[in-house]
Amino acid sequence: MRVFVTGAAGFIGQATTRELLSHGHSVLGLVRTDAQASTLISLGAEPHRGTLEDTESLKAGAAKCDGVIHLAFIFDFANFPHAAAVDRAAIAAMGEVLSGSGKPLVLVSGTLATPKNGVLSTEDTEPERESPFSVRSLSGDLVFKLAREENIRGMVIRLSPTVHGAGDKGFIPRLADMGRKSGSLVYIGDGSARWPAVHREDAAVMLRLALEKGRAGATYNAVADQAVSLKDIMTVVGKRMDLPVESKTVEEAGASIGFFAHVISMDNPTSGEKTQRELGWIPTGPGLLEDLEKNYSFQVGEESAS
Repeated sequence: MRVFVTGAAGFIGQATTRELLSHGHSVLGLVRTDAQASTLISLGAEPHRGTLEDTESLKAGAAKCDGVIHLAFIFDFANFPHAAAVDRAAIAAMGEVLSGSGKPLVLVSGTLATPKNGVLSTEDTEPERESPFSVRSLSGDLVFKLAREENIRGMVIRLSPTVHGAGDKGFIPRLADMGRKSGSLVYIGDGSARWPAVHREDAAVMLRLALEKGRAGATYNAVADQAVSLKDIMTVVGKRMDLPVESKTVEEAGASIGFFAHVISMDNPTSGEKTQRELGWIPTGPGLLEDLEKNYSFQVGEESAS
């Protein structure tokens, strides 16, 4: 299968590209820069110039392929409604050329789209509709509409908020950088807020399986660890960095880590058991705490080795 992958040169995208290539697929990856193009060529994939806002480039890429994995998203928290609108326009453009084909359109979202009330979320849990960032769930709604009405094998993949592994530049390394500057790591309240997690190589396998055999209209959760407490995460990071770990309120933490204070207060335990059964997906990578303990350096200019 020839697969159009947006975000192919990113942290998860590179792992997904390697996974697809190693299983006989070819990859046409959306790139914005020469550096991204060189990265994909080095992996054995073909670069396709364009951006999420260039819908004609997205149509051209999707039209050349047998399926789409849509990983890219503009994470502009200062203008999130615009970023979400760009995402929907991108999906609509790719959906236009896939219409009537039965080809897969795999949209990547996140488990934080579900209610963060401490109740275990599953693949059947409906997304939140009232939070400031719930507008992103409209992208999933559009994919499901395309699946129902346009004979597209559309599905939504909810990634864990921390996809960990070599080269990680996500939430935890960013929190570590903020802790280095402020002199301490923080968690909120009693630290009982929990996040799911998945190793990026396992996430890549799951994305390939969804592409190959996922159901139209399905939601899948890319989750290996169901619930890792933020206190445990910060404790491991603090130990590795030789920094104290402190409990703070959201307001207190906001002074040093800004918006992330709200993010790490979210209690988001999530199950991926239905996904594992349906797709035959068996995560094999290290768990989050083990990976942080053994494979992350948290030194300036160094990357994790897992």
